[in-house]
Amino acid sequence: MEHAIIVAASVLGAGFAIGLAAIGAGVGNGTVTSKAIEGMARQPEAKGTILVNMLISVGLIEAIPIIAAVIAIVLVFANPFIK
Repeated sequence: MEHAIIVAASVLGAGFAIGLAAIGAGVGNGTVTSKAIEGMARQPEAKGTILVNMLISVGLIEAIPIIAAVIAIVLVFANPFIK
């Protein structure tokens, strides 16, 4: 019985981790992109610099859901809490 509770809690934790990371990344990507477009509209001559900085920021933001997915996979398949 205890084993089933640990597995169920791990699956729920994995789902929450991926869901919250995806929501956070979506909000972060939207904010970065909107501010970059706003900056390009205000200063068109700085478009290249703003675009490069935006792409680097989006790449770093997208790393968070990937890390959350790895943690979720570990919790589901190689659970350290099960003896």
